[in-house]
Amino acid sequence: MQGAVTVSPSQVPELLLGLATVRPVFLWGAPGIGKSSLVREFADSLGLECVSLIGTQLAPEDLIGVPQITPQGRSRFCPPESIARDEPYCLFLDELNAATPDVQKAFYSLILDRRIGSYELPPGSIVIGAGNRATDGALARPMASALVNRLVHVHLRASAGDWLKWAHGSGIHPWVVDHLTDRPDHLWSAPPKSEEPFSTPRAWHMLSDALHSFGTALSEETLKVVANGLLTPQHAVAFCGYAKIVRHSFGLDAILKGDARWPHRPEDRDLLYYLADAFRGRLVKELPARKEYASDALRQTAYRAKSLLVQLAEISVEVAQTVIADGSDGNPVLPGWFLIEAARDMPRLVEARR
Repeated sequence: MQGAVTVSPSQVPELLLGLATVRPVFLWGAPGIGKSSLVREFADSLGLECVSLIGTQLAPEDLIGVPQITPQGRSRFCPPESIARDEPYCLFLDELNAATPDVQKAFYSLILDRRIGSYELPPGSIVIGAGNRATDGALARPMASALVNRLVHVHLRASAGDWLKWAHGSGIHPWVVDHLTDRPDHLWSAPPKSEEPFSTPRAWHMLSDALHSFGTALSEETLKVVANGLLTPQHAVAFCGYAKIVRHSFGLDAILKGDARWPHRPEDRDLLYYLADAFRGRLVKELPARKEYASDALRQTAYRAKSLLVQLAEISVEVAQTVIADGSDGNPVLPGWFLIEAARDMPRLVEARR
């Protein structure tokens, strides 16, 4: 299921307060963007215990319970203790749409009527489900229309602003916070079609835990292993490059001022990619779309940038090309006037360096 309207994590508590207290809600979203955490935090805010049931780990009898013979010689089903409670609570049905059809059916009365057999949820209890979409490459089964129609559907999207606001007060490693402050677009990436790590808020949280665990003993090689084991390759290279800058106090500003050169050692290739990406971002941010709008200082920046491109190409043509490459939509990212001037002036700049 795809939502025409999506919400950020900061919008979820207010929505749940108005919806989940009167009707069951289903949170849709990609893996690792914090659906489960949001539900638990919402339950805590209401003073309710959050009881999680994971759809992929259940059989129908785990919900319906087992039959018991009454003194009258009749049988009745006894729901499990985890569900049959005396006090109101938050029942969180995680991975509900990944459950088998029989398990999904067993949830019908619990979701709509708040009842299983003769047991009824205590007044004040809330029911919230969550799951991934089939397009995320995660385990997901078609949800029957009868179940779809029993739920209010809310579609969650990742938000760097919300996550960074939370991270500042939650002990997330400063390298992770600072890097994602500079590159908020690296917080989340679409799940790949192949079996490989991809970037999510959960993955960055795990990386933060690893950084805290290793402390100052973390080597560059170990960091590469950890980062590539959690993030997309591009984001892992960028983060390792950032970490190297932090450790060695070596940054883009020094290169722009002429106080330092592009790193040229083979073992610094990740740093080179990171600096080139930061260089590209700086040019996109500072150079105006039209040359006539550029001040004298910005024209000097453009001239310096062309010279730096030549230096970068001398180390790696491939890395230099990433600076002037088109965006993912096939359109130029840098201003057209700068690209034309760069192509025109490159031979002269190369000759001047000989």
